[in-house]
Amino acid sequence: MGWLLWVGACEDKNSHTSYDEWSVGRLAFIRASQRVGIPLATIKEALHELPEGRTPREADWAVLGRRWKTVLEQQIEQLQRMREDLSTCIGCGCLSFQRCLLVNPDDEMANEGPGARRLMPGTPRPER
Repeated sequence: MGWLLWVGACEDKNSHTSYDEWSVGRLAFIRASQRVGIPLATIKEALHELPEGRTPREADWAVLGRRWKTVLEQQIEQLQRMREDLSTCIGCGCLSFQRCLLVNPDDEMANEGPGARRLMPGTPRPER
């Protein structure tokens, strides 16, 4: 996580490490962002946009919130699709449900790549 958090740490005479407010605030921002599902790479981009030496403020959160809303909505849609499809054919190739024969005859989805293809629409095929 070093690339995300430039830490201003200092050690006292008892070898206890302490961190400045800026570092603690930045770490809190990272953890809060992760908790709502924002990937570390996206958080890194956001932190690089902030002036050095300050944590995100309310206005920064507003800008990021608007930008991240689309990403979060896509994740929510994917999770809802996954929740609905867990008891039916997910395109994994097992062909154990009656519905698999209709949705994925002869495991045609295997041509799209490995994994549960119906749960991962738009996932590119791995290069061979």
